[in-house]
Amino acid sequence: MITVLFTDRHLNVVGDPVTCWTTVNCTARFNEVGSGQITVPAYPWIREQIDHGRRAVVVRDGDVFLAGPVESYLVEQSDDGENSGVGKLTVDFADDLSNCANRITFPNPAQTPEGQTVDQWTFAGNGEQALRQLVTLNAGPDARAERQVPQLVLGSTAGVGGTVSVSTRLEPLTDVLRRVALDAGGLGFRTRQDGTQILFEVFQPRDLTGSVRFGFGLGNLRYLGYSRAAPTATTAVVGGQGEGSDRYLIARSNTSAESAWGRVETHVARPGSDPVADLQAEGDRELAEKGETARLQTSAWDTPDQRFGEHYRLGDRVSVQVGPGEQVSDLVRLVSLQAWDTAGELVSAMVGTQEASSDPAWVRQMRGIDRRVGYLERRALPSTSGM
Repeated sequence: MITVLFTDRHLNVVGDPVTCWTTVNCTARFNEVGSGQITVPAYPWIREQIDHGRRAVVVRDGDVFLAGPVESYLVEQSDDGENSGVGKLTVDFADDLSNCANRITFPNPAQTPEGQTVDQWTFAGNGEQALRQLVTLNAGPDARAERQVPQLVLGSTAGVGGTVSVSTRLEPLTDVLRRVALDAGGLGFRTRQDGTQILFEVFQPRDLTGSVRFGFGLGNLRYLGYSRAAPTATTAVVGGQGEGSDRYLIARSNTSAESAWGRVETHVARPGSDPVADLQAEGDRELAEKGETARLQTSAWDTPDQRFGEHYRLGDRVSVQVGPGEQVSDLVRLVSLQAWDTAGELVSAMVGTQEASSDPAWVRQMRGIDRRVGYLERRALPSTSGM
């Protein structure tokens, strides 16, 4: 059973639950902002619930499937046809992680933009703690009052993640979160409505490869695309401080990839006097992005004996049969809920590598360019404070 609620920014329900919806389409994404669309009859009592600052909450079988701020709505009405009578109301919304995506990282989160006196925000330590600090200082309870997201708090500590070194300045917050999560060993992060709070949680993806399987023979797989491609870099030469022949350079190599595919070199510009650990992390990140690609993309359906929310969830590692006697494992990166008032509901999952669901290569390249130009600006532009 699916019920739609509308709330204000503080998670207070603003009207009666909506059970007379026409269609519901929700997509939850691993380490990405999810999205949803709801169509309902444009009854006055429903239209009154839609206003600026409102949130949509989709509840499936008693659990919140997706919830977050309304981004747009459309009212359609005609003298005949499907939009006759009271008409149709279409509501588009994002999940609550979008509130983090709407923030940038301040060098000193305690100060206003005009009061910044440091080049960058830095952190060295546990990856989970880095993620939690980034959120609470830029959007959560420890952020400046004007930057705080209502009801957003940190969830319980999970005690996961390796050691990371972070430096950031005026970058989109979720870009930094994804980078840190990868550096910390492939962590997951999410927002989740729990009562009157929005919890930001960090987690280690569960390994369910032995219990959750998708395959054509199992009746729960509708599409499979599986390919492998050579790496575009196996050795990254990272440039640090200095100019010309005095420039400090280090090399990071993926020895197993070089042994299998041969040596492929690339240069990573990283100006300034950053610690060696930061240069090494930049090189390792480049090798991870340009490494051997085993791309797995699937479209899998829920079945009575293997259901989302009961047997697996977003971010879990599961198995997919890619051929006779051959199976591979990867993360559940996307879960989609589609429901119709006259035809029931359908839940599907996409299992695959990061490349199967993330931004195109040119978008990642532009993000990298923007980040490296930021390094130059950080060191080249004089402070204007006090002018």
